[in-house]
Amino acid sequence: MIVTLSLVILTPIVMCICLSVKSSLLFESLPVGKIFFTSAWEPSKGNFGFLPFILSSIFITFLAVLIAGPVCLFSALYLTQYARVRLVRIMQPVIDILAGIPSVVYGVWGIIVIVPFVSNVVAPLFHIQTTGYTLIAGGIVLAVMITPFILNILIEILRTIPSELSEATLSLGATKWEVIKHVIVRKAKPGIVSAFGLGVSRAFGETIAVLMVAGNVAKIPGGLFDPVYPLPALIANNYGEMMSIPLYDSALMMAALILFVSILVFNFFSRISIYHLERNL
Repeated sequence: MIVTLSLVILTPIVMCICLSVKSSLLFESLPVGKIFFTSAWEPSKGNFGFLPFILSSIFITFLAVLIAGPVCLFSALYLTQYARVRLVRIMQPVIDILAGIPSVVYGVWGIIVIVPFVSNVVAPLFHIQTTGYTLIAGGIVLAVMITPFILNILIEILRTIPSELSEATLSLGATKWEVIKHVIVRKAKPGIVSAFGLGVSRAFGETIAVLMVAGNVAKIPGGLFDPVYPLPALIANNYGEMMSIPLYDSALMMAALILFVSILVFNFFSRISIYHLERNL
């Protein structure tokens, strides 16, 4: 038991050390400011500015969670508080199937459905011409991907709330919605934050589906209809063929390190938020 626990603890530490060592060449070749705060990505000239990729990852993750968040929360509340048992029995395997679909299938669906929809329907409403391979297309596809993941967690969390709390509040004259708003959601708040935190971590590191619909242009996006190039897509697109170029290889390891550290930092602050919410209950 101690050995397995040690493996779990040591794995992220070893990963961080390995990525740091592999990306050290880039630190030696370029100043930190030029790596993280410039947008020039010109590997042939030795310029590796990660700002467009970092911002693209942040924007597309934020948009996906913004779309999926309300859908997941209200769906979970409906399925646990209002829906008939028969509907829940039907929906549970459907959610599990959606969660198990490979990301490449979501990517193909995005190319066939979402990209033309953005190009031919959404963009013309704003008098914009675009190919459809944009931030909003990536955000929609990513939102659909993380919805079953977050929804499953939320359903399990809401089911753990004791029914006695709801019954006691209803007996005092509260309406069903007041019980949900002031008792169930409040009691489940740490779990809700945890579910969305895991959803953000999943979305931030998603690769194939986003790579297929986001456009992959190395520039800072100026709006929803601009192409984006997230960090996972950068690694997936270039790693295999660039291993023979030491500085480029180091830059891709740096991209992986940025992803790893970003998710660690976000999870750390999520845990702090959950801790404070649990103390205040």
